[in-house]
Amino acid sequence: MSKRSSSTSTRGLSRREFITRGAAAAGGLAAAPYLLGGSPAWGAAGAGADVGGKLDVLNWILYIDKKSKKDFSAQTGIKLKYSDGIDDNNTFFAKYQEQFANGDHIGFDIVMPTTWMAARLIELGYVQPLPFDLMENAGNLKSELQDPVWDPTGEFTLPWQTGYTGIAYNIEVTGREITSVEDLFDPEFKGKVGWLLEMRDSLTLAMLSTGMTREEIAAGVTFNDAKPAFDRLEDAAQSGQIRRFTGNSYQQQLLSGDFALNVAWSGDVGQLSLSEPNLRFVVPEEGANGFWADVMCMVATSDRNEQVAAWCDYFYDPVNAARVAAYTNYISPLADITDELAAVDPAASENPILFPPQDVLDRLVQFPLLDPDEEERFDERYAEITGA
Repeated sequence: MSKRSSSTSTRGLSRREFITRGAAAAGGLAAAPYLLGGSPAWGAAGAGADVGGKLDVLNWILYIDKKSKKDFSAQTGIKLKYSDGIDDNNTFFAKYQEQFANGDHIGFDIVMPTTWMAARLIELGYVQPLPFDLMENAGNLKSELQDPVWDPTGEFTLPWQTGYTGIAYNIEVTGREITSVEDLFDPEFKGKVGWLLEMRDSLTLAMLSTGMTREEIAAGVTFNDAKPAFDRLEDAAQSGQIRRFTGNSYQQQLLSGDFALNVAWSGDVGQLSLSEPNLRFVVPEEGANGFWADVMCMVATSDRNEQVAAWCDYFYDPVNAARVAAYTNYISPLADITDELAAVDPAASENPILFPPQDVLDRLVQFPLLDPDEEERFDERYAEITGA
C-alpha cells in the first residue's frame, strides 16, 4: 500500500480551507496573521528552527542560490541533499517511472515538475498531500494559484516559481532584434536555432506560426488542430533549420554562440546575461505559452513530513522568497514581495521579466490541459520529431 493511500486525505477540502482548519487546530486566532499575508520570523529561533533530520530535493537548474540553501540548513538543522537534475519533464518521468510504479523510493522527498506533469503524478498516486498542517506561510500564495486546474483541491502542490516562454537570442550572433515566431524559421539562422523538448512551450509557438490565434489555443486544442504545427516543426528539423531540441541545456548553447536563438524560459536569460550581456529575451508578437508554474510535490514514499513542511514554509516566507526570485529572475508565487524584493535587489523590483508590462501579458496564452488519450497522441508525435 502506498503512503498516499494509507495517509489521512484532505480531498474534498480546498487548499485554503485545509490551511485554515490546520491553523485553527494548531492554535486558533494566533495563526491568523500568517494566513492574512504575514509570516513568522525565520531566524535563528524562527518558525521551524531545529527541525533536524534529512531532506532530499530534486529541482531544475539555476532555480535557487547557494546562500538560500545554506541558510535553510543552518536555520532548520536539516541536512539538505539538493539536485538540479530535472532537465525536462518527460525525461524526469521516464527516469523514475518504474520506481514510482513499483512503490520504490526514488531518492528524493520533494520533486518540482511543471504543472501538467504534476497532474499526472497526482493521478497515478505517485505523490502524497503536502503537510499543510505544519506550515504557517502557505497562506501567502497568490489567490489565483490556489486550487488550480492541475490540483483542484490544492492539497498536493505548492508553486515554486512561475514564468512564461519566449525566444532568447544573442544579438551579436543574430545581428538584429528578434520579434516574431517566424524568426525561428528564417533560413538566415539555419542550423543555429534551438527548440525545447517541452512540447507545450514549443508547440504553442509552432501553432501560432501556422495561424492559430491565442484565443483558439486557450479554448482547447485537439490533435488535428495541432497537426499543421507538428508538420512545420518536423520539416524544420529535417531540413536542418532546427539544430537541436533540448531541455535546460540550451543555456550552454546560447552562451557558446552555437544557438543564435532558442525557445526559452523567461528567467534564464536574466541569469545568463550576467555572463553574456548580448543575450536578450522577447515574447514574440504572435504570443507564447504562459503563465506556467513548476511546483513542489512530496513523493508518496517519503516519510519526512516535518522536513518537507520546513522547506515549503521557509521559502514561502516573503524575505526568503524574494531572495530566490532575485536570483532566478522568475516570478514568485507569493502574493506580494515587492518591498522584500526591493530590499534584496532594487533592480530586480523593476525588472520587466519579473514584472512584465501589460502588452507582454496580453500576448501570453496558457496551453490547455489535454485528456489522457489526446496527450498520448501529442507526446508520441512530438517524440517522433525530436527523437526523444
